[in-house]
Amino acid sequence: MLGIVEGLTEFLPVSSTGHLVVANRLLGNEDPTFEVAIQAGAITAIAVLYRQRLVRALMGIVRGGAGLATNLLTLIAVAALPATVLGLLADDWLDAHLFRPAVVAATTILGGLLLIVLERWLARRGDRAMRSLDSLTLRDAVTVGAMQCLALVPGTSRSASTIAGGLLAGLSRSAAAEFSFLVGLPILYGACALKLWKSREALRGEYLVDLGIGAAASFVTAILVVLPFVRFLQKHTFLPFAYYRIVAGIALLALIFSGVLRA
Repeated sequence: MLGIVEGLTEFLPVSSTGHLVVANRLLGNEDPTFEVAIQAGAITAIAVLYRQRLVRALMGIVRGGAGLATNLLTLIAVAALPATVLGLLADDWLDAHLFRPAVVAATTILGGLLLIVLERWLARRGDRAMRSLDSLTLRDAVTVGAMQCLALVPGTSRSASTIAGGLLAGLSRSAAAEFSFLVGLPILYGACALKLWKSREALRGEYLVDLGIGAAASFVTAILVVLPFVRFLQKHTFLPFAYYRIVAGIALLALIFSGVLRA
């Protein structure tokens, strides 16, 4: 169940971590390691779906020559660096203080409101300024990387933060979403590796089997979600996700105030 939740929400701007925190609590569990580790399955779906683009970028680096600064792998590394450093420094504090339903409720609602503001800004700017994924620059990668740091707070959504960074940099909705997926490769694999290392003593027997099942479920679900989401963004805005976030955040607050979930 948690793997399906992860695969459905990881690449949508609705916060997979927030959904996992709440789903895990509703199932009677509290395990930040599991909530992060099963993301390995979802991000592997991106490696599979975008393998040709990634291989072309790798071959471009191997062959050398001009264009290294705008090579896709260089841009991914630059965009991933800020959140990687901040995440390593603050990982234990984040686990101890922010992986809670009350935080998720607040950031889910706030993120929805900010998506509405962003869409209104895009409407005023017009589609003429929107660029494709192939036009990415180092400056764009830095903008996306800075925005991605916001996603260290559960409920903010890594996807929403990085997509917003891409849109602010002038990318189209679909291009911003695809770069968001790709930037997740080092971030999510790194986060999974860090959590698993810290919990290495528990990685045996039934717990290891559970992690494998969760990761497999998230992989299959993400494979089914990613490409339809990109096609959706070619013709639609992020407003449906913004409204969903607001409704979901209010519903979560109701569960907290009713005593179903601990804040």
